[in-house]
Amino acid sequence: MAVDLYIGLMSGTSLDGVDAVLLSVDGAGHVQARAHGHHAFNPELKTELLALNTAGDNELQRAALAANAVARAYASVTRELLLAQGLAPRAIRALGAHGQTVRHRPGEFDGVGFTLQLLNPALLAELTGIGVVHDFRSRDLTIGGQGAPLVPAFHRAVFGQAHTDVVVLNIGGISNVSLLNADGYSGGFDCGPGNCLMDGWMQRHQGEAYDAGGLWAAQGQVLPGLLTDLLAEPFFHQPPPRSTGRDLFHLQWLDNRLATHPGSRPVDVQATLLELSARCVADSLTRFAPGQWQQLMVCGGGAFNERLLQRLQALLPTLSVTTTESQGLPPMLVEGAAFAWLAMRWVRHLSGNLPAVTGASGERVLGSYTPA
Repeated sequence: MAVDLYIGLMSGTSLDGVDAVLLSVDGAGHVQARAHGHHAFNPELKTELLALNTAGDNELQRAALAANAVARAYASVTRELLLAQGLAPRAIRALGAHGQTVRHRPGEFDGVGFTLQLLNPALLAELTGIGVVHDFRSRDLTIGGQGAPLVPAFHRAVFGQAHTDVVVLNIGGISNVSLLNADGYSGGFDCGPGNCLMDGWMQRHQGEAYDAGGLWAAQGQVLPGLLTDLLAEPFFHQPPPRSTGRDLFHLQWLDNRLATHPGSRPVDVQATLLELSARCVADSLTRFAPGQWQQLMVCGGGAFNERLLQRLQALLPTLSVTTTESQGLPPMLVEGAAFAWLAMRWVRHLSGNLPAVTGASGERVLGSYTPA
């Protein structure tokens, strides 16, 4: 049976850099992740991408130049992955490139809203010699969808089980769940902040990009009053379909709520933010997805935060909390593999969205294509 190769390129709201995953797909749609590469964003680009999440001066020029820089970062990790695997560009059927989300406002302003993922796909195609499938979210928005999360369809194809109801939890900057019923039904939605607030607070107070293993948070005490105020955010009470991003959850959002909690120790705030990340998942499942869930499989950077996984297990005692490593796909490869898979869906003219997840009025082939 013929096998096609795709590369998925993903840079998420955590802003930790670009993940590239080489995925093989046979004629029946069976997938195998063959290799992985990662490039951290340079500090200047990371700072600019973070700044572009909010309004500022000269945004059009800055966003266009940042899109060029994202394309160069994507191309660099792609070339290294090809070299490591001894592959020529012509061996790759297509790149699936998500781009860097800087705004996500589905349904707002005019009934359609907009979503913006910075990337220059033409530059990426020129630099790699490979055709690029990109702009995956926009089509879903045009028919009433949230445009996110898009990974549940991939999760269903890879992690769905015939006799077990499974939840797949991706913890990047934002956390989202895929609900995979044994009867074939699939759902999902964004839960709220995953790593974005914890990472930002860690950078501010410890000068580190993230709290490795949740060790700093484990040294603090959860502040009940602050946690209550954080959980009062209307998004947490909004029923699915729903999606969110740094448009809402950023350090200024946190600072506004900390203003009524003066004197809070930074380490206690970190502990409270970790509890928020765990609670928004547990509360979302309990409130909006009650069921006979038996397993929670975690992917994304948050899968390595042992303290966070412990809190999830404590809050969801009837579920077995593991990582996607248990199913043969390491946590850091899942999202890159998902966008390689979505590129395959475009090439084969197959739908990529799940209306039950995004709220769209129907299934659609997602993405646009820029040839090599």
